[in-house]
Amino acid sequence: MATAFLSNGNDMLMMKKAGSRLFDFEFWGGIGGHLEHGEFNSPMTASYREIEEETGFKQAEIENFRLRYVLMQYSDGEVWQQFVYFGETTHRAFIPSDEGELFWVPLDELLDLHTSILIKAAIRHFLQNQETDEIWIGNVLKGEGATGKPRVEWSIMQDTISFEPVV
Repeated sequence: MATAFLSNGNDMLMMKKAGSRLFDFEFWGGIGGHLEHGEFNSPMTASYREIEEETGFKQAEIENFRLRYVLMQYSDGEVWQQFVYFGETTHRAFIPSDEGELFWVPLDELLDLHTSILIKAAIRHFLQNQETDEIWIGNVLKGEGATGKPRVEWSIMQDTISFEPVV
């Protein structure tokens, strides 16, 4: 999956959905969806496509668009991988979406929205780390302790040497 969060000033464009094929309740999320055939090697291409389909924003109207998170979780026997991008729009005018209702939400209200655990964790992490350029990997870990709630563990994605030197 590819998800984008677009900001303008001190607001983030969020989509309010009445439900989905997995959930029958209202929730909030970013802009995005599944990668289509031919996009598996370029989730950024998929993200730009989803943005234009769901908001009307064209690539040229988005600045500082970059991959910030790769989120991983295991659910119902499948590993889910989500590429999360953040960028800034050059204006605030969007088109209505068939996927849900779009709203500009003040940054300081984002964590009050009913989102998935993973999206809330990514937004919280982004708000605390906006000034960095790192790409972060977020792994959802099974709940432990008194609450039993799942938690997200963060690590920075880095270039590494693939092989140890031959001696």
